Amino acid sequence: MSALAALEKTALSALHDPRLFREYAYADGRWIAAPDGAEIDVTNPADGTRVGAVPALSAAQVDETISAAHRAFREWSMLLPQERSQILLRWHGLIVNAREDLARLMVIEQGKPLSEACGEIDYAASFVEFYAEEAKRLNIESVTSHLPDAQMRISREPAGVAGLVTPWNFPSAMLTRKAAAALAAGCTVVAHPSSETPFSALALAELAERAGFPAGVLNVLTGKAAEVVGAMTASLHVRVLSFTGSTEIGRLLYGQCAPTVKKLVMELGGHAPFIAFADCDFERAVESAVSAKFATSGQDCLAANRFYIEQPIYDAFVEAFAEKVRALSIGPGLEDPDIGPLINARAVAKQEAHVADALKRGARLLTGGKRSNIGPNFFLPTVLADVPPDALIFREETFGPIAAFTPFDSEDDVLQQANDTETGLVAYLHTQSPARIARFTRLLEFGMVAVNRTKITGAPIPFGGTKQAGLGREGSRMGMEEFTNVKYVCADTR
Repeated sequence: MSALAALEKTALSALHDPRLFREYAYADGRWIAAPDGAEIDVTNPADGTRVGAVPALSAAQVDETISAAHRAFREWSMLLPQERSQILLRWHGLIVNAREDLARLMVIEQGKPLSEACGEIDYAASFVEFYAEEAKRLNIESVTSHLPDAQMRISREPAGVAGLVTPWNFPSAMLTRKAAAALAAGCTVVAHPSSETPFSALALAELAERAGFPAGVLNVLTGKAAEVVGAMTASLHVRVLSFTGSTEIGRLLYGQCAPTVKKLVMELGGHAPFIAFADCDFERAVESAVSAKFATSGQDCLAANRFYIEQPIYDAFVEAFAEKVRALSIGPGLEDPDIGPLINARAVAKQEAHVADALKRGARLLTGGKRSNIGPNFFLPTVLADVPPDALIFREETFGPIAAFTPFDSEDDVLQQANDTETGLVAYLHTQSPARIARFTRLLEFGMVAVNRTKITGAPIPFGGTKQAGLGREGSRMGMEEFTNVKYVCADTR
């Protein structure tokens, strides 16, 4: 056993609460295995060692769980909002108390640096607390009757069973952002975590059980996506499907949900531009650029993918950025480096392909550009300068630690380039001009714009994009409303 594998094994066995590591799915208040014993192995991306295995549930088991969630819906939805709030608050407290174990478990299956994993647990807990409070405030504007002898009432009511499909890059926060909103609204939940990182979601299910969620209200099902998610999309009982993942898979699910006309909440791909004008706060913009690129080792839909720097500061900016990147540490997550491993070999191959394509088209490599000798899933943080607009990295999301730079000369030029994408999730803008900020925040075709900063997310904000970056919003009151239907009642008063 390698030293790294021994370190990871020790970390798993040293959990303060060993029951947080569950190798079963959670359905209708029970921990279950597949009837034929089928399992999916989960490996550590840092060294490829086996972490454990989870059941590969059958479509029939998924259908049974959806039926259980449907049966549980009536009682859960009829609870007073204050009662749902109290259960959510207990779940929040348990998550906060288990922060260290949850973070270490995430590092072992996902690979992200330990401090980032701790930050994600805090982020995940914040959604539970936020929606516990919002559960008591699910309301809607009234309407003044336009008809004689009529009283009108408008209300928001929970839609029914919510199917949740969560990604591997934020395995805890994406579950709580969806589930807490749905549960607060009065929906029951059937969730499917990524098979690459299921243990974080199962640990949250363990804590939810302790918090007192009734059987059938919160379910976490493991298995092959085609079996689990396919059953969700086909089910008449699943009224809302919330998905975070690639635009390609989002399109597929969109079509699969059409026959049952489900409500859809989709947070899909990103292709974020980072725009810095010559009048920016130079040092602040460089620091922000590094942060915007390398969080979660670049495996983040919010990661800046295309860097547009105004010509007068271009050379100095790129060199200052590259100098900071050369100083970034790389290693296994429990050592808390700046850059951890990528999730799998396919992710590494994509980085290699993007670098090779950019260099073939005339880009300059300033640092990185290849695998690290630490292990097969480690890729050196990379800076490419003078990248042409037809390069692959400027046409598709990289989802890794590569920063691609190009200069621009005018506002019109950079605005056209920045908007030349179908995945308008987030854009980053650095300038000191109030007039330019006003223009660009209006004209950038993105659901979110960060001005002179990087961090913009949080439970109170409506997270989402435009075009093919997704549908609907997560977080904020809007995130809870996605799991509701509006009901209008008109009663005769004569």
